[in-house]
Amino acid sequence: MLALDDKAQDLLFREAHTTASFTSDPVSDEQIEEIWDLIRWAPTGGNASPGRLLIVRSAEARERLVAHMGESNRPKTLAAPLTVVLAADTRYHELWPKISPGRSEAAARLEDDSDARERLAMLSGTLVTAYFLIGVRAAGLAAGPMGGFNRAGVDGEFFPDGRWRSILIVNVGVAADEGHSERQGRLEFADVARVV
Repeated sequence: MLALDDKAQDLLFREAHTTASFTSDPVSDEQIEEIWDLIRWAPTGGNASPGRLLIVRSAEARERLVAHMGESNRPKTLAAPLTVVLAADTRYHELWPKISPGRSEAAARLEDDSDARERLAMLSGTLVTAYFLIGVRAAGLAAGPMGGFNRAGVDGEFFPDGRWRSILIVNVGVAADEGHSERQGRLEFADVARVV
């Protein structure tokens, strides 16, 4: 019934793990750009498109980042080939003329309603974060998403103007052998769904 064949289903979902250790194979800017070129078409609320990527490549930037991360996440982040901070742009509406030229009235309303603008930024930015993880897998790479970090610290360090807000930190690369834990169980449909 699914449109994806078994191989694609396995790649994107069934065999996808949170990866903690990677090989030394590099991840290029071109690979990340290809991932973005794929996931940018996925839907967000009102086509808001607030998702942003901070590509943390240099040793100096990585040291600045891990200073705000939980202790257990530091070594794997320092060893990963690439780390990406997924963020939401709280002023996404300023770019609407580029993607939605006919929405100037909606952009003006959002300019005057910072609460609504920030709610949509975080909700749709979180969607983009999930799409990014799937895009990494679609590229044949592995992802190590981490929520164990001080968001205020990361935002102050890398986004001091307050415009972008961090959502998730993701290590990206080729998974090392035994680079992830054994898969644990998952809930069945009957455990999670209600039909009304």
